[in-house]
Amino acid sequence: MSATRISSKPLRWTLALCLAALTPALACAATANAVRIKDVARVAGVRDNPLTGYGLVFGLSGSGDSQRNRATLQSVANTLRNFGVNVGEAELASRNVAAVIVTAKLPAFAEPGQLLDVQVASAGDARSLTGGTLMLTPLSGPDGRLYAIAQGAISVGGYQFEGVTASLQKNHPTVGWIPSGASVEQASPLRVAGDGRSLSVLLNDPDFTNANRIATAIAQAMPEASVRAEHAGKISVAFATPPGDLIARIARLENLSVEQQRKARVVVNERTGTVVAGGDVRLGRVSISHGDLKVEVRTDYSVSQPDGVYVRPGNSIGSVVVPRTQIRAEETPAPLVSVAEGATVADLVASLRAIRLSTRDVIAVLQSVKAAGALDGELVIQ
Repeated sequence: MSATRISSKPLRWTLALCLAALTPALACAATANAVRIKDVARVAGVRDNPLTGYGLVFGLSGSGDSQRNRATLQSVANTLRNFGVNVGEAELASRNVAAVIVTAKLPAFAEPGQLLDVQVASAGDARSLTGGTLMLTPLSGPDGRLYAIAQGAISVGGYQFEGVTASLQKNHPTVGWIPSGASVEQASPLRVAGDGRSLSVLLNDPDFTNANRIATAIAQAMPEASVRAEHAGKISVAFATPPGDLIARIARLENLSVEQQRKARVVVNERTGTVVAGGDVRLGRVSISHGDLKVEVRTDYSVSQPDGVYVRPGNSIGSVVVPRTQIRAEETPAPLVSVAEGATVADLVASLRAIRLSTRDVIAVLQSVKAAGALDGELVIQ
């Protein structure tokens, strides 16, 4: 009997195909947590700048500031005087004008002519800014210099209607937006910090591990530069010679990918009953028992009157109001929930929901779990 020989070529081809198909999946898994440096950090000096101004909104349908706002009357009189109309404050009796505070953000590297969105908020007792138009308003920075001017029709995402005995309101009609309502008149004074030979990278959320990883990634991509992590929130990059194109260097730097280590954090909002937990938050082995005690106190009042007919009764005889109080306590059996080692907050919340606990009760349980030392992460209560 002759032995059958099996060729090894098909087997090698099959293994090669499997590895070729597996390699992209492994690469995707390895870069699943990778983010660009520009998403978690910024170059020092590149930031928005707040702008603020005081202006007047005209064209309101009787929903503006009242006569009690002397500042509004004085502002209207001054505005009309600039147009050659001389009137006194006592002669103004219109509620079609409202004093407002105008705010905007001047982005870095903004140049004259660039348009900005502005927010308008009432500064007096105006009931609504619906239908109003903001007059020319200068916007200044923290240094007191004028950087933009705003003007335009206000868009209010709400309304308010009032009657003699009733009123109807939706959202906040005293705050509105003007899309592209401001024009930049002076370029932003902030530029990239440094003398051209060095720059700093600032982390949005300071972390020692992430700062070290960013510094390592920059050093590997730019061996000609000296890179050092100053602390958890700052990385210094120094070049031996001034780069010919600093913009290209920064563009290359901010597009480098790093694997970010996220903090294990659970955020609880007691006002809205919201619980948000990251996927890295783990729990230790813990058993939870949460009972429900209901106490009802009920008081009824009855009138007790004397029997019979009395002629000229004394002061001690008369009707008496007698309170009758009933107290009832009801305690439901406390359900028991056990969580295994390494479970997530999502697993715990799902288990608590299974026994029909409300969101308030879930928040109370999370606080107790943190106090017991079984929550491997930070609990933030808002």
